[in-house]
Amino acid sequence: MADFRVRRLESRHTKIRNVPIAVTPEGFWCCPSQAVLQKTLKNQNHQNKQKGSSPPSKAPSVQRAPAISSEKRASTPTRSKGVSDDQKYPPTSDNPALSPMRASERPPKPNSEGQKHKISVGFGQQETSDLKVILYGKEGIAVKMSVHKNILAENSNYFAEKLSRESPVSCIEILDCEDVEIYVETVGLMYCKEVKHRLIKQSVPRVLRILKVAESLGFRACMKSCLDYLEAVPWVGDEEEENVVSSVRHLKTDNYGINPVLKRVSSDLNNPPNHTLAHIMELVLKSSDERGRREMKSLVLKLLKENSICNNGSSDICVETLYNSCKSCLDSLLALFREATEPAFSSRALDGKEPITRHIALEADNLLWLVEILADRHVADEFVLMWASQNELSQLHNKLPIMNRHLISCITARIFVGIGRGEVLPCKETRQLLLNVWLQPLIDDYSWLQHGCRSFDRKVVEEGIGRTILTLPLEDQQTILLSWLGSFLKIGDNCPNLQRAFENKRLVSIDAEDATHEGIRTVGVQKTCEFSTSSALCVCIVTWNMNNKMPTENLSKLVSSDQKFDLLVVGLQEAPRCNLAQVLQAAIADTHILLGETTMQSIQLFLFGAKSSTKYIREMEVDKESVGGCGG
Repeated sequence: MADFRVRRLESRHTKIRNVPIAVTPEGFWCCPSQAVLQKTLKNQNHQNKQKGSSPPSKAPSVQRAPAISSEKRASTPTRSKGVSDDQKYPPTSDNPALSPMRASERPPKPNSEGQKHKISVGFGQQETSDLKVILYGKEGIAVKMSVHKNILAENSNYFAEKLSRESPVSCIEILDCEDVEIYVETVGLMYCKEVKHRLIKQSVPRVLRILKVAESLGFRACMKSCLDYLEAVPWVGDEEEENVVSSVRHLKTDNYGINPVLKRVSSDLNNPPNHTLAHIMELVLKSSDERGRREMKSLVLKLLKENSICNNGSSDICVETLYNSCKSCLDSLLALFREATEPAFSSRALDGKEPITRHIALEADNLLWLVEILADRHVADEFVLMWASQNELSQLHNKLPIMNRHLISCITARIFVGIGRGEVLPCKETRQLLLNVWLQPLIDDYSWLQHGCRSFDRKVVEEGIGRTILTLPLEDQQTILLSWLGSFLKIGDNCPNLQRAFENKRLVSIDAEDATHEGIRTVGVQKTCEFSTSSALCVCIVTWNMNNKMPTENLSKLVSSDQKFDLLVVGLQEAPRCNLAQVLQAAIADTHILLGETTMQSIQLFLFGAKSSTKYIREMEVDKESVGGCGG
């Protein structure tokens, strides 16, 4: 028990310095917590059930509230007792020990749900108390408070209006009180000179409950103290922060000081947050410490995702900040590439080259990070155009060692992934320009990216490239297919595998001079593509994923056509372990002969020539070996 004493009062007008209250584990006041009250109610309900339907006893019964120990009980005038509802009037003189603490002198209101458990609480000097406040809780709890009119009227707008309107009044009843415990505690705080000191050891959720009751009572001093407390105390976790902000924003005026609390989670509108963001990004982009950059990048991404910086009308400013950083990095990167490709650069000592190569890696990493942010926010369309327009940078790309330039290809790969996922939606001309300028440099660096870049995901990148190609007109798709096929036949697994991008295409037409194209024709699970030229040379390309199974049908059906072709190229993926060259040769032995074959991991390539074109093959004997070389 902690005692807060007052001086002896000589008149009815109460002047308070300190308050006699009991300190409990739940709070300051002698009113038991809701858990204790509910436990008492359960016991009472259990007793009522044992009585069954028998009529209630007319004899008065008294039930005491939980006792609060104290070494100085005599000096504490606060009393706490509970009187059952079936006792309409206080005990007579036959029980003088209970006479100083009377129950409510009004007869209890009818209660169809049974008896209410009453607890009496007193504040200040009981002999000067001139008002009873009875709280009726939702759990069948009734608390009678012995208080002083002048204290309540001085601190609470609600009680001041109530007392002035209904004067003289000796009892006020509060029905359906949501939080009886906190209501009693808040009334007790009206007897304290320094309310904030009484809140120091309280938890944030409890202070929010006090703030809610204080607002309903118009207890301005308590509200101000609660807000001062909330502004200064740490908030634990996002949920607690949300509860504080929600409760404070519920207050309709700033007369109590809500802005200092809200400023912990939102910036002043007169100081736009984009300036802070731009400064943070500039520090990150210029930093050379890998650990610091990594941690600050995560911080910026969190700010962009969770904070509403780029909403509420400031999105254009935010995007402008990001693009200004992109332009700065691109300019710096181009200048570094120019310097690194100068003839005099190769003659420099290692110490003279290293700062340039490190700076190139830094700027490329910065651009890759910025692309991630732009793509995540779906505002990277303009950057794709900026990147596709870097013709000089693309031409200088192959002049640098691959270990110094490969991060540039990571940027290209990320753009393809973004387009493939629908995160970036550049126009057709931009997509065409991007593929023309940057696809070949990406192919040149593909082997290094697979083995020297941990974050590189081959399947994701290949899917992104393929989907980007499929967004183009059919004739452009065909051009890129032929270009890719040439690279794939030369370097095999070190080239992106774009086969799936062309599996489902039905028709491709090209407008080359004196050339016609009869389309891509699907036969079962395999695809064929036939060409004819003015020189009467017809080429058929067949691709087939066999899933490690031999077909049951005649393989000659795969290449059946009304138009005879001179060259047949067959690509098989996941082929079974057998001599497929012999099987294919047997299937088309009447018309074609095997010219060459090669195997690259799970893919087998075969080249057949028509027997009727034997004279052309003799004349092109060197090209015949070249085909075999390309296959290898």
